[in-house]
Amino acid sequence: MLIVAGAAVLGIVVGACAGFLVQAEREPTRLPSLSQPSLAPAKGDAPEPLSAAQDRKVRTDGDLRELLLKKPRGARTGDWSGDDGWLDMAAYADTFEKPAGAFSDLVEEEFRRAAVATWRVGSTQSVEIRLVQYHQEEFLAASSAAENGYYWAEKEPGTRSWAVPGTSDGMAYVHTRPDTKPGYLPLYSAEAHAWRGDIAVQVWIFDTKPIPKSKIMDLAERQMERL
Repeated sequence: MLIVAGAAVLGIVVGACAGFLVQAEREPTRLPSLSQPSLAPAKGDAPEPLSAAQDRKVRTDGDLRELLLKKPRGARTGDWSGDDGWLDMAAYADTFEKPAGAFSDLVEEEFRRAAVATWRVGSTQSVEIRLVQYHQEEFLAASSAAENGYYWAEKEPGTRSWAVPGTSDGMAYVHTRPDTKPGYLPLYSAEAHAWRGDIAVQVWIFDTKPIPKSKIMDLAERQMERL
């Protein structure tokens, strides 16, 4: 599921040379004194620094697991929640169909860390939410990861989709055709993908009966509000 002119150059060179020649014919300009008058302080009180609750960077650089939705009352912790709620690069790559290729992609995408929460409701429904964070020193990997989620979700037959309110381009999907295997109950699924800053958000629901739009939308909206 995973996942990012010779003439013009000559013109720049010629322009630079012409500019140099013009500058060479000019009288030297006296530089200003290094001693400058001090600037008067602005009127009014200085703005108060943002609190940890208001400063998103403080929150997302802390314990990423604290930003995950908490399992609802009465739900049981899922069978798999990573290493105490964390997924390192190898563990996250193992969630893809081709882990080796996914691992290489994650290295290029500057994977930083991922947090996961899972729970079960009743005897048939399970939920998994992941927050995947990137360093983003070279490119916007979080938005690219979300786009990868959109691509694969939309390829599933019998899929309905909706924009997630409060996001720039987040999407929620309900797959109306279940996965079927001999000897097993049909398995329906729904998912949502979005991003904010350096974090990609992934939400999945699985059940043996059809999943309503309201369920996946509620989880996606509430998870985005925590970011």
